[in-house]
Amino acid sequence: MKRIFYGVLTLLTIAVLMACGQGEKNGSCRIHGMVDDSRLNGKQIFLVPLEDNSAEAVDSVYIKDGKFEFATDTCHMAQIIMDYHYRDGVQRLLVVTEPGDINVRIGKVSSSSGTRGNDSLEVWKRATEQHTREMATFRKAASEMAKTDTIRAKQLEAQADSVHKAYKQYTRQLAAQMGDGALGSFLGSLYPTSYPKRMPDGTVVTVTEE
Repeated sequence: MKRIFYGVLTLLTIAVLMACGQGEKNGSCRIHGMVDDSRLNGKQIFLVPLEDNSAEAVDSVYIKDGKFEFATDTCHMAQIIMDYHYRDGVQRLLVVTEPGDINVRIGKVSSSSGTRGNDSLEVWKRATEQHTREMATFRKAASEMAKTDTIRAKQLEAQADSVHKAYKQYTRQLAAQMGDGALGSFLGSLYPTSYPKRMPDGTVVTVTEE
C-alpha cells in the first residue's frame, strides 16, 4: 500500500511547481470554468479564499451558456462554490489561484487542470478520495470482525493505521516539496509533525510525530 502512495508522489514530483507565496500578488490567474448541468445557467458561482471569506475577499460571477470566468492576481488556496440554493449534487472545488490559465469543470465530480500546482493538487485530491474509501472499508471490516474474532479485528485496525501513516507521510512530503507557497502551506497544515497537547494535569506539551 505504501508503494501506491510513493508512486503517486513520484508523479507529483515531476509535475510540482513551487507555488507562489500565500496571499502574494504574483501575476494574473485566469480561471476558465464550465458546468455540467444546464440548470445552473444564469446562477451565481463564487470564488472563496480559504483563509478569508469576508464579503470583500469573495468574488462572484454569473454562469452563461454553461461557462464562467474569474481573474485574480492574488495567490492563495480557494474554493469554487455554487450559490447555496443550487449546491445539491454539485461538488465544491479546491484550487490554487496561481499565475496562468486554469481550466475547471464543476459538476457532480469537479476538477481543475492547466497549471502545475493545480495538476498536482488534483492528483492529491484523487489520492485522498482513495484513502478515504480504503479507511472506510477497514473500519467497517474491523467493526464486523470484532463481533467474532477480536484478534483479526485488531490486525485490521493495525493495517488501517499503517495505511493512514503512509498517507500522512505522503502529504507531508508533498507539502515540503511545494515549499512555503499557498499549496505547501495548506498541505503542511493538515498533518503537522509537531503540535501542542494538553495533559490531564493541565500542562501543555509539544508532541512530535516521526
